Amino acid sequence: MEEDTDYRIRFSSLCFFNDHVGFHGTIKSSPSDFIVIEIDEQGQLVNKTIDEPIFKISEIQPEPNNFPKKTKLDLQNLSFEDGRKQEVNTLVMYTDGDQSHQSGSEKEDTINDGTSKCEEKADVLSSFLDEKTHELLNHFACGIKEKWLSKTELIGPPPEFSIGRILDKNQRASLHSGIRQKFPFLITVGKNSEIIVKPNLEYKELCHLVSEEEAFDFFKYLDAKKENSKFTFKPDANKGHRKAVHHFVNKKFGNLVETKSFSEMTCSAGNSNVVITVRFREKAHKRGKRPHPECQEGKVIYTAFTLQKENLEMFEAIGFLAIKLGVIPSDFSYAGLKDKKAITYQTMVVRKVTPERLKNIEKEIEKKRMNVFNIRSVDDSLRLGQLKGNHFDIVIRNLKKQINDSANLRERISEAIENVKKKGFVNYYGPQRFGKGRKVHTDQIGLALLKNEMAKAIKLFLTPEDLDDPVNRAKKYYLQTEDAKGTLSLMPEFKVRERAVLEALHRFGMTEAGCIRAWFSLPHSMRIFYVHAYTSKIWNEAVSYRLATYGARVVEGDLVCLDEDVDDENFPNSKVHLVTEEEGSANTYAIHQVVLPILGYNIQYPKNKVGQWYHDILSSDGLQTCRFKVPALKLNVPGCYRQILKHPRNLSYQLIEDHDIDVKMKDPHLDEAALSLLISFDLDSSCYATVCLKEIMKHDV
Repeated sequence: MEEDTDYRIRFSSLCFFNDHVGFHGTIKSSPSDFIVIEIDEQGQLVNKTIDEPIFKISEIQPEPNNFPKKTKLDLQNLSFEDGRKQEVNTLVMYTDGDQSHQSGSEKEDTINDGTSKCEEKADVLSSFLDEKTHELLNHFACGIKEKWLSKTELIGPPPEFSIGRILDKNQRASLHSGIRQKFPFLITVGKNSEIIVKPNLEYKELCHLVSEEEAFDFFKYLDAKKENSKFTFKPDANKGHRKAVHHFVNKKFGNLVETKSFSEMTCSAGNSNVVITVRFREKAHKRGKRPHPECQEGKVIYTAFTLQKENLEMFEAIGFLAIKLGVIPSDFSYAGLKDKKAITYQTMVVRKVTPERLKNIEKEIEKKRMNVFNIRSVDDSLRLGQLKGNHFDIVIRNLKKQINDSANLRERISEAIENVKKKGFVNYYGPQRFGKGRKVHTDQIGLALLKNEMAKAIKLFLTPEDLDDPVNRAKKYYLQTEDAKGTLSLMPEFKVRERAVLEALHRFGMTEAGCIRAWFSLPHSMRIFYVHAYTSKIWNEAVSYRLATYGARVVEGDLVCLDEDVDDENFPNSKVHLVTEEEGSANTYAIHQVVLPILGYNIQYPKNKVGQWYHDILSSDGLQTCRFKVPALKLNVPGCYRQILKHPRNLSYQLIEDHDIDVKMKDPHLDEAALSLLISFDLDSSCYATVCLKEIMKHDV
C-alpha cells in the first residue's frame, strides 16, 4: 500500500473498528442527558453518600462490587468466595515522607499490626495453588537463584515456568503480586489467562550494583506501589557508584519512580555519607514558608469531598471554589477531568481548608450549579489517574436511521450496541482533550512548550475566538497591545487561569523569563495538561494510521502488552513485547493486546511502518531531538503505552418514547412518537464515552 507523506491530512479523522451500519441521534440535548459518575479506586460510585464520617482515605476497605479493583498482594488472610469476594486485613507499609531513612531490612518489618513474613506470602499462594504446582514454583525459583549465585550464565532464552490458566481475574492479579512479592527476582506475565513465571533480569543487573538484600527489598517496594512511600538504599560514599545506581533506576523505571541523593551524617567521625532515596512519581506538595492559619503545628490540612457540577467547566468550578475559600487553584487536586455540558460527580481534595470551612460555603456555590458533599478529612491530595474509571448514564435523542437505510431502527440500534459490546471500540482520546477553540487547540500550546517557545505558547493561550464576549474582547485587546494591566481590567473574574497569567505578565513583562514566570502561575497539572494534549493528538493519529495500514492483524514489529490484567496506561517497558516475524505469521497475539506508545523519553516504538510514522511526525513538528523534558517549567514526560481497543463494561440500554422521559429541555417541534435511547456503561480511566458512542452510532456526536 502506497503511503502518503501528509499523514495529518489523511489520518486526522477518527476511523471505526466495527462494520455495522449505525444510526443518527443527538447527545447532550441538556446536561441531565449526560451524567458522569467517577468510580474510585475501591470500585465505588462517588455520588453515593457516605453514612459514617471517614477520616482517612487509607482506612477505606474495598468491598465486593461488579467493577472490581485489581488486587495487589501486599495482603494476608485473603479469601475468595465464588471468585469475587475479598477480605483485606493487613497491608505492607513502607516509610512515608515524614519518617527518617530506613534500610531495606528495617522496612520489611514496618507493617500494620506488626507482622510481615515471607512465610505468610507462601500461605496466600497455597490458597490458590495446588501442592504440586506450589512445590514446582519453589523449585523453579531456587534453581534460578542457585544459577545466579554460582555465576552460571543462562544459555539460550530465559527459562519459564507456567502456573497454568487461572480464569478468575482477581485470582490472577493476586497470584501475579504474590509471586513477585515472595520472589522479587522473578517476573510474571499473563497470556490467554495463563501465568508465566520468568527470571527478572533487571533484578540480576541491580545485584551487580547493590547488595542482594537491597535489590530484594527494592523490587518488593516497586511491586507494592505503596502511595507516598519511599525506598532508601544503604549509605554510599562513592559518587561514581551512586551515579550508576541513579542511572539504572531511572533508565529502567523512570516512568514510575524518581531518585534523589541526600547527605547523612555518620555518628562516629562526623563524616557525611550519601543515600539514594526512591519515590513514586507524583505531584510534590511543598510546604510554604509561612504556615497557613489552618495548618496546625506545621501539618497541612487536606479535606476531601465529592463535587457535583452541572454545565460547568471543571477549571471554572475550581476557580470559583478557590475564591470562596481563600486559596489558590493549585491547592485543589483531582483524579481526572470531567465534561462541561453534563452533570458530573467526582472526588476532589483541597489543601489548607478544614471540613467545617468547606461546609460553610455550600449555599453560596449552589448558585453556580455546584454542590459538595461527603466532606471529610484525609491524609493527602489526589493525583491524576487515581480512579478506577467512570460510570455514564446517557440519553440519545432524535434517533434516526442512516440515510438510505431501509432496515428497522430498533434492530439497527441493537446490532450496533451488541457489536461494540463484543468487539470494543478504538480507544481514541476524545475531542474535549483538545479544547473547543476553532483557532487554537490545546495540543498546539503543548507543542510550543515542548519546543521551549514560551512566548508563542502564551500568545496561543491568549488567542481570541471570533466571538464578541468579554473574554474574547479582553484577549483581542491583549494581542493588539500586550498591555497586561489593561487586559486584567477587561478579563472577567471567573477566568482564573487567564487572570493568573496576565498578572504574572504585568509583573515580569513579556520577556522569555516573564513568560516562564507566567506559566508557573498555573499549577503543574495545568502545565502538563497542554503537553499531554499534544502527545494525545499524536497518539490518535498514530492509531488511525496503524489500523489503516495493518487492519486487525497483529504483525511483526507491533507492540503488545503481555499482562492481560493491565487496565491503565502506567505499565513499564517490561510488560511490552515486540512481536517477532514468527509470532506475526502464527497469529500468536490478538488485536486487543496491541498497544501504541504515548510520546515520552522512556518508551519504545513499533519496529514497522508505524514506528517510522512516529519518527516522521516528530521530524515534521520540529521535535526530532526533543527529550520530552521542559526544565524551565519542571515538566518531565516519560511517556507510556495505551491499548488501541477498549470495551465498555456493565453495558445496558433501553429504547423509550420521549414522552416517557423527564425532558428538561422542552422542544415544541418534538415528535411525541420519536424514540430515545437510554444507555449506561462503565469505562476505564482515560477512556471517553463520546468516542464509544461514535463507534456505536457511526456518526459524529
